[in-house]
Formats: sequence, C-alpha cells, structure tokens
Amino acid sequence: MSENKFGNYFLNQPSLNSGPLKPKSALGRAPLRVNQPERKPVFSKVFSWRLPEGQSRKPNSVEVAGTFTQWKKVPLTQNGDPDAWQVTLNEIPAHRTHHYMIFVDNQPAYDPTNDGLAIPRGPEETRYQFMTSRGPRVFMLFAQSK
Repeated sequence: MSENKFGNYFLNQPSLNSGPLKPKSALGRAPLRVNQPERKPVFSKVFSWRLPEGQSRKPNSVEVAGTFTQWKKVPLTQNGDPDAWQVTLNEIPAHRTHHYMIFVDNQPAYDPTNDGLAIPRGPEETRYQFMTSRGPRVFMLFAQSK
C-alpha cells in the first residue's frame, strides 16, 4: 500500500458497531445538556393608523394597547408620510386571539385592519371599549405564526 500524504486521517472510519458519534468535552465525557425551555411561537405585527379622509388636524398622540402589551400603551410614530403612523410589535404570542385598541389623543379610534370585534373581558378591556349597535366592543387580532 502506498502512504497517503495526508496520513491515515481520511481513511479512518468509525466502527459500524459503535453507534453514532457523540461529541466529547475536554474531559472525555459527552457534554451536558442544559434543559432549555421550549421556545413558544411568536410573531410580529405592524400596527398603523392614517388621518381620516378630510381631517387635517394632526393628533398629539397615536398609540396601541392590548393583551399583547398587558394593556400598556405603545406609541406609533410617523415614518415619512405626514398622515400615517405605525409601530412594529415583536414577540406577540402566537396561536391565540388577542384584544386591542388604537388610541388617538387618548380616545379609541377605528382600525380598519382589525380581524373582528370582541366583547370586552375584564376591567382593562371595559375601560377602553367603544360602543357599537351590538353593544361594547374591542378589536380582535388573530395571532398566527408560520
């Protein structure tokens, strides 16, 4: 047999009876597995609001709050378009229905991109509800991930 200039490194094959190869630590033992909590599915959502047709007075504040923020208000900002505000919220828990509201100058405002209307549950939601012909409501967001 001729000697390979790379030595025997590429010719060494693991024994077929030894099972799968497992990485070993510097001490010669398999590394310990730390129990990590399973990452729950989340998604991101862009919330936006535009000045209604014919309205020229700009609001002092545009905010969103909902079950995904524990009903703490998060401001929307203007991004170039003088009549539009938006914010991207990340890490929204997926595979559930959230309730939320858009606020313009601390008053509930209509969101044409909502996924539906829901009957308010709990004191925070009743605090921010708006009235419809069918009674008090808040907006729904169907949180799905890919």
